[in-house]
Amino acid sequence: MRFDILTIFPNLLDSPLQEGIIRRAVAAGKISVNIHDIREFALDRHAMTDDRPFGGGEGMVMKPEPIAGALAAIAAEKPGGRVVFLSPQGGTYTQETAERLAGHQHLILLCGRYEGVDERIRANYVDEEISIGDYILTGGELAAMVLVDSVTRLLPGVLGCNDSAGNETFSSGLLKNPQYTRPREFEGHPVPEVLLSGDHAAIAEWRLVTAVRQTLAKRPELLARTVFSEEELRLLKKNRLLAAVEKYRHTGR
Repeated sequence: MRFDILTIFPNLLDSPLQEGIIRRAVAAGKISVNIHDIREFALDRHAMTDDRPFGGGEGMVMKPEPIAGALAAIAAEKPGGRVVFLSPQGGTYTQETAERLAGHQHLILLCGRYEGVDERIRANYVDEEISIGDYILTGGELAAMVLVDSVTRLLPGVLGCNDSAGNETFSSGLLKNPQYTRPREFEGHPVPEVLLSGDHAAIAEWRLVTAVRQTLAKRPELLARTVFSEEELRLLKKNRLLAAVEKYRHTGR
C-alpha cells in the first residue's frame, strides 16, 4: 500500500515513521510512505503557500496552486490515488473507516493548516474529508499519522499475529477485555484464576463477559451496533448481562 502525505511541515512526520510497526511495515515492503513538501510547488520565489482570505477575516488560507501542483506530480507517477483531506469538517474517523481505507492501494493525505485550504481544492480535488475528533489541531499532520498507523496495522502480514487486528477494541464492537501478564501476583493483586486454568472455553467466556461489562461501564453506546452470536447471547444470559445489554439497546441507558 502506498501513502503520499502533502504538508508544509514535512519534518513533523519524520519520527513517527521511524518507529514501531510503521517502520517495520516499510522495511518489509508492506507499505511505502512518501512525504511531499507543498512549498516545493509554490509559484513565487518566496515559496508562499498561504494568503489572506477574500472577503476579509482572520487567519490565512492555503493557496490552491501549490496543492494542485503536488497532486499533479503524484498523479503523474501513480494515478488513481484516493485523496483524503484531514479536516475538522470531515466525517468522524472510526475503526470501520480504517477498515474501508485499508481496502485501497493508494491513499493521498492532504494536511491542512491555518484556516484551511482554498475551497476550489476541497471541491475539485478531494475525494473524502476525515476528522479524527471534535477538537482542533494546529494542522493535519498528526491526524495523517493516526490514519497511517491505524490503516497500516490492518494490512495482511503487518502485525505479528494475523488475528490481532480482528480481536482488538472496536473491531468486534466491544471494548477489549482486561489483559494480564507476568507476574502472577502484583502488589497483592493476583491474575484471575480462569486465565491460568487452561480451559479455553472458560477463558473465552470470561473474556466475553468482562468485555461486555467494560463496554456497559465505559462506552455503552457501542452496544447499539454490536452483533452477538447465539452462543454469545446464551453466555450473556447465563452471566446475567443480557438484560442490561437489551435494556440499553432499547432505552439508550
